[in-house]
Amino acid sequence: MTVIACAVMTLAAGAQQPDRPRSREFRPEDLGTLEPPDRDEWQQPDKIMDALGIYDGNRVGDVGAGSGWFTIRLARRVGPNGRVYAEDIKPLMLESIKNAAERAGLNNIGFELGTEFDPRLPSDLNAVLMVGVYGFLKDPVAILRNVAKSLAPTGRLGIVEYKKDGAGGPGPDLDERIDPEVIIREAGSAGLALRSHETFLRYQYLLVFSRN
Repeated sequence: MTVIACAVMTLAAGAQQPDRPRSREFRPEDLGTLEPPDRDEWQQPDKIMDALGIYDGNRVGDVGAGSGWFTIRLARRVGPNGRVYAEDIKPLMLESIKNAAERAGLNNIGFELGTEFDPRLPSDLNAVLMVGVYGFLKDPVAILRNVAKSLAPTGRLGIVEYKKDGAGGPGPDLDERIDPEVIIREAGSAGLALRSHETFLRYQYLLVFSRN
């Protein structure tokens, strides 16, 4: 095969790779948008937790926890014998989650102030969940590599993002949404293997990963 032919094949393969949109910035004043009244109906948190095998007594990380909407539901699922680690890079977000936990009477939640490169989660977690945060990551491979280190050998990472054909529902503009193949490719670079691609959600998809 000629050098030119090889170059053409390389360019063609590269053209098939979906691009990653530029990362977005979340403003604390937008916290209220994370808890629309119908979110339980379309988010289906119990089905997501079932898909990740999250049960009583588990230790779970919630990366980019925001207002703590999912953190509270995770804490109720794992019960008093379990522990949820709510992570965010903005202290104001963690304060919001602390207030939500106090209102809910939950004391099985830890609070982790992460960085743009490392969520600083504890080790040996049964599961880590990232819901609607992937588009905000400045260095997703670094984040995923550190998440992988935090997982137990049988632990699972769940990434929930909005479908690119989900016009008419919640979520960012279509051109800001992440193609699942981009996440799968970047997760592979971080040492994570795809276990399942779930499509039971109306507006989102769920990718489940484990350590290689």
